[in-house]
Amino acid sequence: MTDCGCEKARRDLEEYLRHEVCKTSQSDIAQHLENCPSCRDEALVSRTLTEVVARACKETAPEELRDQVLSRLRAAQATH
Repeated sequence: MTDCGCEKARRDLEEYLRHEVCKTSQSDIAQHLENCPSCRDEALVSRTLTEVVARACKETAPEELRDQVLSRLRAAQATH
């Protein structure tokens, strides 16, 4: 394993976090993150943001709100 450097770690960070890089790159980036506080912080922000967005996507709107939105969309479509 070799430290891949900040440029590669940051360029491939999203793929790394989704486990979409080859095993060699995965190991190199992991080693870099262990030794680089700046890139490690960036990885933490990206991971946290991804988790928050994923949780938000699982939430559903209340049925009443959903009905209101659909009703307004139908009304807007009818006038065009």
